Amino acid sequence: MNMFDLTGRVAVVTGGNGGIGLGIAQALASSGCNVSIWGRNAEKNKAAAASMAAGPGKVDTRVCDVTSPASVNDAMQATLDAFGRVDGCFANAGIGGGGRKPFIERSEEEWRTMFATNLDGVFHAFQAAARHMTARAEAGDAFGRLVATSSLASLFGTARNEHYAATKAAINALCRALGVELARHGVTANAILPGWIRSDMTAGIMGNEKFVANVMPRIPVRRFGEPSDFGGIAVYLMSKASSYHTADCFVIDGGYTAF
Repeated sequence: MNMFDLTGRVAVVTGGNGGIGLGIAQALASSGCNVSIWGRNAEKNKAAAASMAAGPGKVDTRVCDVTSPASVNDAMQATLDAFGRVDGCFANAGIGGGGRKPFIERSEEEWRTMFATNLDGVFHAFQAAARHMTARAEAGDAFGRLVATSSLASLFGTARNEHYAATKAAINALCRALGVELARHGVTANAILPGWIRSDMTAGIMGNEKFVANVMPRIPVRRFGEPSDFGGIAVYLMSKASSYHTADCFVIDGGYTAF
């Protein structure tokens, strides 16, 4: 197996039935990786799998609520039953700002909902995957890749979306901690941060004429990224070539930066 040949590897992609997650799943499958898509919506899961049917990698789907440990554990066991192993976990589930409300007016329910969907989802998926990966490492097969989708808000903050920024900063910290803890098992952990990406999530912003005319010229980007850009770095992070990259944040705005 060469550095970028993912034949025989198996990756889980949570929230992989739309936008960035779909770009990651498609790129992995096109590279020969077997992919298990975990999402809440069975029909969207099915449509995502159908879009990858022509690729060399086998694709299956699991209806999974990533905020529920029991649901995640069931999905992991079903994936292991189907493929025999899991080599990578790409945790992409999450929600955005949840309304432009001042911090002092934020309710307990809004705070908890944001953490459950963004942070708990990554924790549960990563924990289930890491348990399998470390057990396999102890049996002499040390290889594992944990990758989470974060946000530029985790680095720079965001007014009136502080609960969102807090969850994404926690994801970055979790990846850094896991990069240290799991290195001896041959498991890496990294975060990917979207910059200005054309996707279903940014369609509303791009359609705002005043925003495009007045704000966009002030934002320094080389070009707008595409969801497929996430796929390119996902394939790299899944490959042997990335074995020395762990606990990094890769910022994608049409180019890649690690720091």
